[in-house]
Amino acid sequence: MVQLTVRHEAWPVRGKFTISRGSRTQADVVVAELSDGTHVGRGECLPYPRYGESVEGVIAEIEALGGPLAEGLDRRGLQSRLPAGAARNAVDLAFWDLECKRAGKRHWDLAGLPQPGPVTTAFTLSIDTPEEMGRKAAANAERPILKLKLAGPDDLDRVEAVRANAPKARIVVDANEGWTAAQYSALVPDLQRLGVVMVEQPLPAGDDAALAGIERPVPVCADESCHDTATLAALKGRYDMVNIKLDKTGGLTEALRLKQAAEAEGYGIMVGCMLTTSLACAPAVVLAQGVALTDIDAPLLLAEDRDPPLKIEGSLVYPPAPALWG
Repeated sequence: MVQLTVRHEAWPVRGKFTISRGSRTQADVVVAELSDGTHVGRGECLPYPRYGESVEGVIAEIEALGGPLAEGLDRRGLQSRLPAGAARNAVDLAFWDLECKRAGKRHWDLAGLPQPGPVTTAFTLSIDTPEEMGRKAAANAERPILKLKLAGPDDLDRVEAVRANAPKARIVVDANEGWTAAQYSALVPDLQRLGVVMVEQPLPAGDDAALAGIERPVPVCADESCHDTATLAALKGRYDMVNIKLDKTGGLTEALRLKQAAEAEGYGIMVGCMLTTSLACAPAVVLAQGVALTDIDAPLLLAEDRDPPLKIEGSLVYPPAPALWG
């Protein structure tokens, strides 16, 4: 029998984080803990309004599991008990952490995976004026990958400013559903010229069929359009890559399945994160082994983080210490 506790935590952002849907000055996360009386497992998620989630709603979803958990609900049973999303993610990750502590093993051992090494993360520049994004690019010019949040009339100017101030960096851009197919097609020659290697979710999910009818010389990655393995079939012909995030898949259990299925279908893999602490990003390190692109820089965007945090040297993110997770 395991006992459940759940709480809301607010973590301040370093400055302000802005995408096409608005700005944030803090990360409002939900933490689930599972205790067997000896060991405690933790998992963290970020309720996302874009997916109809709220802190209160996610907490209620998790609290409703108290009875089933006391009656023996385990991680495998959880997969059908809750839909993919933030609530299931927090509990799934808490189960993984608890199982690791009980067994005295690391999460990659339980998953039957090789020991992970460090991964290189993209560093995100949120939407701002071209001048300000150029300034931020200059301050991070030595980072190997910069990810630009876009979705506005000055997007090309923003990319131009970043490229001028970070000439060596690989650049990926994320429109967060803010473009049209015509905008992608109009921008793509200049994006190629500026060395952009990927465009993330240019069109709104549910309105992205047009991607199947246009050339995509700069690969397009599904984010809001790809949640779990059930959503994979609808992406065929529209996307070249998929962005796997634990809060979308509903935990590491399903994320590992999605990664395997997407690779089998020939998609390039990106592993991303929400605006969360190191606790939520820690499981993504093992998921990010061998993928085309990793974007788990959220701890770098916060003013404060867990103790201990993920070890991050520059843009190199190391596997978590057992005291953090897994």
